[in-house]
Amino acid sequence: MIGQSVGQMIASMERAVVGRRAEVEAMLVAFLAGGHVMLEGPPGTAKTLLVRALAATSGCSFRRIQFTPDLMPADVTGTHVYDPRDASFRLVRGPVFADIVLADEINRTPAKTQAALLECMEERTATIDGVTQSLPPIFTVFATMNPIEFEGTFPLPEAQLDRFMMKVPLGEVSLDHERELIARYVSGFHCWSLAEAGVAAVLDGPALLQLREAVGRVPVEESVQHYLVELVRRTRLHPAVALGASTRAAVALLQASRARAACTGRDYVLPDHIQFVAPFVLAHRLVLRPEAQLEQLDGSRVIAELLESVPVPRAVPA
Repeated sequence: MIGQSVGQMIASMERAVVGRRAEVEAMLVAFLAGGHVMLEGPPGTAKTLLVRALAATSGCSFRRIQFTPDLMPADVTGTHVYDPRDASFRLVRGPVFADIVLADEINRTPAKTQAALLECMEERTATIDGVTQSLPPIFTVFATMNPIEFEGTFPLPEAQLDRFMMKVPLGEVSLDHERELIARYVSGFHCWSLAEAGVAAVLDGPALLQLREAVGRVPVEESVQHYLVELVRRTRLHPAVALGASTRAAVALLQASRARAACTGRDYVLPDHIQFVAPFVLAHRLVLRPEAQLEQLDGSRVIAELLESVPVPRAVPA
């Protein structure tokens, strides 16, 4: 059931997005696992289009927040506004009260505003003038970040990065895919008109929540659990790493692996599922030593090394 729904969602999204199959699959895994996603790539790599296509395909409400240096926490969560007609204050909810929230260029806003979003991501609530408000049950943040610009940006602290289940890098597409994209535009495709491109809702809110519940029930055999834990623990022992992945990262890896198994039509988790999601889930959580950074080593290379060195168990259905 889940695999069929995911296949339909991928087909719908690819009517608008070209050459991003691995990234689309990773986003859907995190979305079905209930996790937030960071999309990192230079301008023009379809970061915003990917999120808009996912929102349209999943039938979810969508809001976009353009993060800027002057953005205030109230611009994200909402505030009470005075109504002179009856001399009272009414609550105006901010853009976080949506199923899918696009935090565009999240690193362009100061830490105070980033912290307001942090509560929303971790607790699924928003505090407005001292009163806690519940966010929609599907609430998911997709944030974008440009890795090549540093002027006017505010680096995200490790605590904020750790709240993202996945960080999905987006680079250039292949020559064939870029030619296909241009051919689509020549034929009349426009990225702001997803409906005309054939991107249609495959799910609705209740169906999506059922899929998330089903993902949480996917069994994981004990030896596969031990493999997952060993992979996470070895990030803390790697000589290039000053601070490895946390226990929260291990839980995120578990949930993402379950979602990956369900998306591929499996009834249980295999090491292959862990290996697919591990670079997306773990790489951005590693803090490398200064000497490793000077050698231009990054978290992705560390995870690739660990996937090669950690013994893989023979998985047995649970």
